[in-house]
Amino acid sequence: MVDITHKNNTLRTAIAQAIVKVSKEETIEAINNKTVPKGDVFAMSKAAGLMGVKKTPDLLPDCHPLPIEFTGIDYEINGLEIKVTVTVKTIYKTGVEVEAMHGASIVALNMYDMLKPIDKGIEIHHIKLLKKTGGKSSFKDKFKRDVNAVVIVCSDSVYEGKKEDSAGKAILNKLEACEVGIQDYIIIPDDAQIIEEKAKHYQSNGADLIIYTGGTGLSSRDVTPEALEPLLDRRIPGIEEAIRKYGQDRMPYAMLSRSIAGTIKNTLVLALPGSTNGARESMDAIFPSVLHVFRILKGASHDKTK
Repeated sequence: MVDITHKNNTLRTAIAQAIVKVSKEETIEAINNKTVPKGDVFAMSKAAGLMGVKKTPDLLPDCHPLPIEFTGIDYEINGLEIKVTVTVKTIYKTGVEVEAMHGASIVALNMYDMLKPIDKGIEIHHIKLLKKTGGKSSFKDKFKRDVNAVVIVCSDSVYEGKKEDSAGKAILNKLEACEVGIQDYIIIPDDAQIIEEKAKHYQSNGADLIIYTGGTGLSSRDVTPEALEPLLDRRIPGIEEAIRKYGQDRMPYAMLSRSIAGTIKNTLVLALPGSTNGARESMDAIFPSVLHVFRILKGASHDKTK
């Protein structure tokens, strides 16, 4: 199966349909009057559809088992056609399109099985996905794309050339994947004054986003939060919570990180962990969704200049 461990849970909905076409009006009457020999067609087919949705990963090898939190099955009769609509919802890392289509298929097949003794001309048509929401496809067009970023690595050992930087490069890779422009990438020591000076410098030079990596732990040299907090006009706790929640789901020490997020005027400032995994996972936790902040910040800035 495809690896989805890096994804975030979101509300995901899928609506699928199937069309069951009978060959005579008497079949429709038997369904409505509940005189079909095998029983109540709509009720039994709904039960079959519910089971079909739940059993999808048991039958399709690449489908992930996931928590189905709602399934709705509806019928609409139009002449000799019965439209089956299946709606499936979950809050999870991957969508439920296949589950919805599988459910619609099973409903239609069960109707066929129940009706074939009284109608030999039944056909099943147009099993397809009607709509889906949730995941990156629902939010991909809601971000400002003209964003430029600065990545600042805070590390005595990297600054002194004792080891290579990988955390900053992981951040750069994610920014490039999200179509964020790179204004600068620098390495500095764990020095509060330098950290503060760089934030002021890049903010005054038009950086939309300043990302620090390193110095968010609990050692005596971890001073990035202390250096940045006095500069922030507003903290954004939700970003900080999302980073720690995402990390804690993956390893038990993420709660020890003191990652912070906030704004200096219209510049977003982030302080992320200095480990490669910590930096990468923090970026996965909030990107690209965090870019929506620039639709607000840049919009507000534009309004003030009118």
